[in-house]
Amino acid sequence: MKAEGAALVTGASRGLGRAIALELARRGFAVHAGMRDPAAGAELAQQARAAGGRLEVVRLDVTEPASLRMPEDLRVVVNNAGVDDAHLPVEHTPLESWRRMFETNFFAVVEVVRRAVPALRAAGGGVVCNVTSCACLAAVPFYASYRASKAAVGALGESLRAELAPLGIRVLEVMPGPIDTDMLDASDRLPEAAAHPGYEALAEKLHAGRRAVAPMTTAPAEASRAIADAILDDASPLRIACDPLGAAQLEAWRTHSDEALMRAMLLLET
Repeated sequence: MKAEGAALVTGASRGLGRAIALELARRGFAVHAGMRDPAAGAELAQQARAAGGRLEVVRLDVTEPASLRMPEDLRVVVNNAGVDDAHLPVEHTPLESWRRMFETNFFAVVEVVRRAVPALRAAGGGVVCNVTSCACLAAVPFYASYRASKAAVGALGESLRAELAPLGIRVLEVMPGPIDTDMLDASDRLPEAAAHPGYEALAEKLHAGRRAVAPMTTAPAEASRAIADAILDDASPLRIACDPLGAAQLEAWRTHSDEALMRAMLLLET
């Protein structure tokens, strides 16, 4: 597709969403950078102009339907907003935590898509780009609620791809690995699961594994370039990675059976 018309990016106040918004503006889209607190993006428009792009910061809370307004001539929507929570065993994760995770990570995506499809169709087609996680590709313990909410978006994307193709709307699922963001920094801690008997050793091993990926992080700006390339590439597959570690996990998922991947994960945990 051509880089023209409007692009809406949710969760654009920081991290990967911010980088995606700036990159799409640099490529030629009129970007609407959505965030709960517009003050957090006070300098974004100026940064975009300095790179020759157009960007407007808009207040958008994906859990508040009244704040979801689609721009005219919408060609791209990037569902990037997401949350994480305590890393607990399933038996100790409160149901409220599950509901909170799904409210932002899944149901909000559904509502954005419901509103975006008519606008994309009216503009003659475009792209729905959903940001999930390469954590969906491996049986990571203590991330069940997060992984489940992101995997639900993946299933949604599969159906959307079939439904929207006849309308000229392409669907992408971006599955990032370790991107150098505040959310990644916050995950560098001993999982809360360690406070529960029987889970201490596994929590320690998971934390050690998390710390081992520190040298393998990718800058948001670099990841955003890969995402913009895929948005503009009409031949892009449904699922893509935007960093080397994410790409390696996606390739392993495509070339190995579920049981082989599970055995590898269980070996790491023993």
